[in-house]
Amino acid sequence: MKKRIGVLASGRGTNLQAIIDACKDGTIPDAEVAIVVSDVADAYALERAKAGGIATKVVLRGDFEKVKDFNMAIGDALEEAGVDLVCLAGYMRILSKSLVKRFYGRCLNIHPALLPSFPGLDGQKQAWDYGVKVSGCTVHYVDEGCDTGPVIIQRAVTVDEGCTVKELSAKILKEEHKAYPEAIRLHLSGRLTIAGRRVIISPG
Repeated sequence: MKKRIGVLASGRGTNLQAIIDACKDGTIPDAEVAIVVSDVADAYALERAKAGGIATKVVLRGDFEKVKDFNMAIGDALEEAGVDLVCLAGYMRILSKSLVKRFYGRCLNIHPALLPSFPGLDGQKQAWDYGVKVSGCTVHYVDEGCDTGPVIIQRAVTVDEGCTVKELSAKILKEEHKAYPEAIRLHLSGRLTIAGRRVIISPG
């Protein structure tokens, strides 16, 4: 039976597409994206899901009086889809403590910077503004903080002289599309163990 992945997305969904493609071509073996949940009704990620025949669910914050009920609805949608793993792919909200606890150890996120440097929004621009010579992306387990969970994979890129923020972002995005499927593959194959701040990768 294929492992089932649930994806939370708020935007265009390029990392979602990378995950869908990796499942189809066997880069992530014996797995499928079972559902895409979005907090934005017109997110292009939903169109990508529909094109791939994947179930979608829109959960809007404005439909709920309390944020805890909003997060519960997201968690319920994922549980009802029977997901084995939750992946944040451009999801622009910090998960509530209850939602993190519900999926702890089986929820991943990707961030466009080399954590712990430049967490939060616009990691690429933060790095560019700071004048770093090397940046990159990080795939990590989700905890209760903002981009603070244990690191699984990091990929680095050089920041060339004269490079613009747009060019740096595109360079990092290419690495994101490689790193995220690899981290998912490692998790679903049972090769990852969280040991405090560290993620131990066992031999394949």
